[in-house]
Amino acid sequence: MDQVEKLHAEQRRRRALILVVLALGLGLAVLWAIQTGPVAIPTGMVLRISLYRLMHCLLPHRLWAGIPVTWPHTHEIIVIDVRWPRILLGVLVGAALATSGCTMQGLFRNPMASPYTLGLASGAAFGAALAIVLEWPFYALPALAFLFAVLTVFVVYRIASVRGGVPMETLLLAGLATGSFFSALVSFMLYIAGEKLAGIVFWLMGGLWASDWDKVLIALPLVSLGTTGIFLLSRDLDLLLLGDEQAQALGVNTERVKKIALALASLITAAAVCGSGVIGFVGLIVPHLMRTLVGPEHRLLLPASWLVGALLLVCTDTLARAVIQPTEIPVGIITALLGAPFFVYLLRRRKQTLEW
Repeated sequence: MDQVEKLHAEQRRRRALILVVLALGLGLAVLWAIQTGPVAIPTGMVLRISLYRLMHCLLPHRLWAGIPVTWPHTHEIIVIDVRWPRILLGVLVGAALATSGCTMQGLFRNPMASPYTLGLASGAAFGAALAIVLEWPFYALPALAFLFAVLTVFVVYRIASVRGGVPMETLLLAGLATGSFFSALVSFMLYIAGEKLAGIVFWLMGGLWASDWDKVLIALPLVSLGTTGIFLLSRDLDLLLLGDEQAQALGVNTERVKKIALALASLITAAAVCGSGVIGFVGLIVPHLMRTLVGPEHRLLLPASWLVGALLLVCTDTLARAVIQPTEIPVGIITALLGAPFFVYLLRRRKQTLEW
């Protein structure tokens, strides 16, 4: 018994250490990103500006009014209104895509599953393209992208449901068919876009160039609630890996868990896509990599994927801003360039071990 308790204690320490290291890595990536750009701003000045504005928002005027402002006003605008919203949105989008991908891979019991498996990206792309072609106000683009993303998942689920149940194979095929339909509509939008073609293409490439505090405030509650709900399903997701029959024998209401997990994963993916466009490979590679490093147990796999997804997107977005300053590369291109060769490497390793 003592030996078992020691093993459990060692496992808990290992989990805590992994999460602490990943959290520190994310913190360092944020510090690197906040001072990188066409205008180089020292770390100390970034911290002073950020602390000053935080006090300005949270504390009474008399507590911060006497603090001297020793930095240029332009630096404050760059840090607070340009870089912080972009970095925080990158954290939310990366975390959402990685968590959603991890959930989808667990539900489908397939490492090739991703946040876009159910055609959600195609539906969101059609909504965004429609808003651009119709020249609707700027806030209509994320709204329509989110609306059509959620609508796509609803349609896929209704197509795949059979007598109250949802077979995963049928759900996958329904997602492929619905995604192809919306992809055709996106192609039609591109054909008739005319002068607006560049805007649609740029959005489809994915990027955080249009980040602002409004998008952060929209994504924050959706991603926070969605990922928290998925974390609470960790044990059920572990049991689902054994198969539906064995999970039911162990007390899991499999259809209920599938519905909730799919709804939450779709919600956070839709929130990510409407804020950044279609960014690929994050939700595919990060869960796969974390599974090889920390194992298949979702209680550790989900938070590890959350942190690494956020870390990856912050780093790739910073590279996208820094490679050819003062212009930038869409971050979706960076993730694809880095992700495709790495995923081929993972596939080769999996072929050698013949295990998931």
